[in-house]
Amino acid sequence: MSLITLSGIGKSFRSREGRSWVAVADFNLTIENGEFYCLLGPSGCGKSTVLSLLAGFTQPTTGRLELAGKPITGASRDRGVVFQGDDSLYPWLTAVENIEFGLRLRGIPHKERRERAMEYLELVGLRGQEAKHPTELSGGMKQRVQIARALANEPKILLMDEPFGALDAQTRGGMQAELRRIWDKMKVTVVFITHDIDEAIVLATRIGVMTAGPGGTLKKTFPVDIPGDRTRADPRYVALYDQIHTQVREEVLRAATRRAA
Repeated sequence: MSLITLSGIGKSFRSREGRSWVAVADFNLTIENGEFYCLLGPSGCGKSTVLSLLAGFTQPTTGRLELAGKPITGASRDRGVVFQGDDSLYPWLTAVENIEFGLRLRGIPHKERRERAMEYLELVGLRGQEAKHPTELSGGMKQRVQIARALANEPKILLMDEPFGALDAQTRGGMQAELRRIWDKMKVTVVFITHDIDEAIVLATRIGVMTAGPGGTLKKTFPVDIPGDRTRADPRYVALYDQIHTQVREEVLRAATRRAA
């Protein structure tokens, strides 16, 4: 049985004026346990809507959405979420207190939750930074705290919505390497939203490309079978990049044509 199943998923919204518009239509996808799945596509294609559905923040209008064979009906700690911005961190809490926040809500005793939070703080390379508040941390450090906080609850899935999008190129590259290291160690299932083809190739075991919105759906999925360090020096990397770029470019042009019509 697949860990995640999306069958015929559609999601419609209604504007304040009462008009209905379709964000995602007939979306079908299965993800196996331990995969690192990257979903990309042009702006407005519905990537973040798919992630929100998986998180249980919103419900599909049509179709079936399941985790380990059971319907996803709302948010749960079996799905950890890491957002693009750092405003989900609590500024009045230290780094370690942010990480243990979910554990505290679950009623885990202070000593146990502090030990677990420190373990995940070390996992993300922030040992020695535990007493700092978010305002004292760099952008990359804040994202590491977010990742540690999500992992501390031991989720089945880690959902990530362009978590490195606001970082500079150097920090972003470092965070990609860190995330890949953490995934190699823990093998937690990851669904990662991005608009960056290079980022997807560096991180993923599979990459899905969506069609242009509105009513975006899954167009094509590419397996990523490139062992070792994934760089543009590898001809397999370049070939895969070209294939994905062709698919994305077609959808970007299609979206532009729709806007001009």
